[in-house]
Amino acid sequence: MTVYRVNARRSGEWWALDVPDLPGVFSQSKRLEKAEDAAREAIALMLDVDPDTVQVTVEPQIPAAALKSVAAADKARREAEEAATRAQVAMEEAAEALTAAMSQRDAGQLLKVSFQRVSQLVAAKRRRVDAQGKAKASGAARKLKEAYEAYPKAPARRGRDAHDPKKRRADKGQRLSA
Repeated sequence: MTVYRVNARRSGEWWALDVPDLPGVFSQSKRLEKAEDAAREAIALMLDVDPDTVQVTVEPQIPAAALKSVAAADKARREAEEAATRAQVAMEEAAEALTAAMSQRDAGQLLKVSFQRVSQLVAAKRRRVDAQGKAKASGAARKLKEAYEAYPKAPARRGRDAHDPKKRRADKGQRLSA
């Protein structure tokens, strides 16, 4: 099956379509998105075939200055997408590292997002790690967890006096006077 190249040039408010491989085949379209269908119908009419059997490639002819602008915009869009991906990965790493040492609410406060978003970031990180086959935690998360565990903690209350409010008040008084 032949693929026909269609040149599309702006002419006033319309796109003028011509097929270089078939002299005398012309069409027009109000919008570029409809140019492919219009060209396919014109070619099918000229060749006396079903339009569904005709394949076309529309090549818009635009001024060089506009072409440069389009290329620059496309490059900027790709760079923005790459930066967004890097930012997402960094947020996932930070959320995982922080939640290893503190609550999701505190991590959210530090990352300036909600605690629900922290949960989503941690889950996304785990899915990404599982997908890559790397199940071990990152070095930053491990270091932060070790630092948190090394931080001195208050001794836990044990025995029947642990829940007695009078004993707790007495203990506080002893600590304050000591």
